[in-house]
Amino acid sequence: MLHCGLLGETLGHSYSPMIHHELGDYDYRLFEVPRERLGSFLTSGSWDGLNVTIPYKKAVVPYCTELSDAAAKLQSVNTIVRRPDGTLYGDNTDLYGFLYMVRRSGISPAGKKALVLGSGGASVTVKAALEQLGAHVTVISRSGPDNYTNLDRHADAEIIANTTPVGMYPHNGSAAVDLKQFPCCQGVLDIVYNPARTALILQAEELGIPHASGLSMLVAQAKRSSEQFSGTPIGDSALERVERIIHSRLRNIILIGMPGCGKSTVASALGAALNREAVEADALIAEKAGMSIPEIFARSGEEGFRALETEVLAEQGKRSGIILSTGGGCVTRRENYPLLHQNGTIFCLTRDLSKLPTDGRPISQSTDLSQLYARRKPLYAQFADVTVSNDGALEDTLNTIKEALS
Repeated sequence: MLHCGLLGETLGHSYSPMIHHELGDYDYRLFEVPRERLGSFLTSGSWDGLNVTIPYKKAVVPYCTELSDAAAKLQSVNTIVRRPDGTLYGDNTDLYGFLYMVRRSGISPAGKKALVLGSGGASVTVKAALEQLGAHVTVISRSGPDNYTNLDRHADAEIIANTTPVGMYPHNGSAAVDLKQFPCCQGVLDIVYNPARTALILQAEELGIPHASGLSMLVAQAKRSSEQFSGTPIGDSALERVERIIHSRLRNIILIGMPGCGKSTVASALGAALNREAVEADALIAEKAGMSIPEIFARSGEEGFRALETEVLAEQGKRSGIILSTGGGCVTRRENYPLLHQNGTIFCLTRDLSKLPTDGRPISQSTDLSQLYARRKPLYAQFADVTVSNDGALEDTLNTIKEALS
């Protein structure tokens, strides 16, 4: 069996093993190698194929006996194959991956002014790809002649491509630019893939600008790398299949709805059915505060409770692959929407008001439920991707959610 993997200095959690497991029949693992051991690792002969990530994409170039045209042009390597004679062949499959990402997005850069945010290794690749597609490219860096302090001179930009780590997990919620600075923008491309929707992508979505995130690029470059490792062509149909599988495994399932509509029960049952962790927002809020929900309301009022709730949703919304049951009033704060939406599909559970219990629910006890629902109904509609009735059997609710996920 071939021994392959991802080479980097500090890798943390990577999607690459999951993706390569779907693409080829070879061992794939993570290789965290300190800079002083890079040379000995590359020449050790203990591996057959590598993907290379930050900070080694340029550092590995001198170790390669031969480079592909793309790698030679960019002087950046993200795929290495050890040949039978022991020499190393270097390729840049990121170029292929980004071109696929653009093609899949439906965004056409030809003849348009494009801004590439960032001047690192990924920037060089993205700039080359956009120029290959006919765009007129300007690179925005922190200290170059075109930088974040003079973006007003580029207000006519039509394509924005982010190659910086701004907004990437675990520093979710930040964006390198405000898209409102670019009234002519017709497409946003962000190579970040965790979270699934960065703050930049969420704003593009809100403004109705066509956009694409980095997962399709990651899968496409992995597919081309896999072909290099094994020497076996992989049909393009694998790209959408693998992307769909990875997205399905990583996205959160978020449950919203009126207090007492069954979110906790559904979350627990879904967790068991899908072998996923089910998380209860109210339980985490109580744990964070060191007191029960009624006690929080008694001491700090609803405003104090909502502030704690937003903190918890920010922490949990960053995660991947969980089922999150929220409190009934989380929709009253608009800032909670991007926290839940960045990595999740949001399901609103509905239930006949006469069936809603009020015990242990301060707001439900102090408010007429029909009036409360009338106020919250449009908010639930704004947050929800899918609305699911929970008036019938639990199994019916679970099946409806599973069908929507697939």
